[in-house]
Amino acid sequence: MVRREGKDRLEGLQVPGYDIPDEVKGHVVITTLNRLYNWGRRNSIWPMMFGLACCAIEMIATAASRFDLARFGMEVMRPSPRQADVMIVSGTVTKRMMPLIVRLYNQMPLPKYVIAMGACASGGGPFKEGYNVISGVDKYIPVDVYIPGCPPTPEALLYGLMKLQQKIEKQSLKEVYLQKDEYIPEPVLGPDIMDPRDFPLIREYTMKKLEEMRESAVSSEQ
Repeated sequence: MVRREGKDRLEGLQVPGYDIPDEVKGHVVITTLNRLYNWGRRNSIWPMMFGLACCAIEMIATAASRFDLARFGMEVMRPSPRQADVMIVSGTVTKRMMPLIVRLYNQMPLPKYVIAMGACASGGGPFKEGYNVISGVDKYIPVDVYIPGCPPTPEALLYGLMKLQQKIEKQSLKEVYLQKDEYIPEPVLGPDIMDPRDFPLIREYTMKKLEEMRESAVSSEQ
């Protein structure tokens, strides 16, 4: 049902609803502004140039001559987040690195997308129980495409990028331009990493525990 609704939505964006006369069918093409705009966007996605662990080696191999990301218009790896369209989080995300990833994500212009490449970026991978590893980058920034594997092959990354292209095809101009650039607070790295959005809950829990300790101290004195 969901797949059918997505297909109907895509056809609505791409079919202008006008018939072309038979005598000019070989000379005139009618399309929609959404389809033309999304065709340009889906074939010129610029990834941000950074890697975190072994998944980055596979990402580099994908951009090399054997697999050739240039076929999709994605070979322009940008060293600046202000010129990038998609962030490929390729590798293990540590607590020390997470604030920097959030900062880079906030600096990317809209519309922006995130790909979690590999088991580590998606859910922590084999280091999930590590004291210094984030169990999935989606705990702090939104993720559009997840690519499984440890590490994923270049073919898997290409498939994930094609899935991202399919998502872009279903977006309308209204959705793209009316997006609100939501600022994500950078996590605070202290004894442990803390999300500023959780500060009210942390404060409430701390005050509750403090009140319980006071009550227990008063009862013990009596």
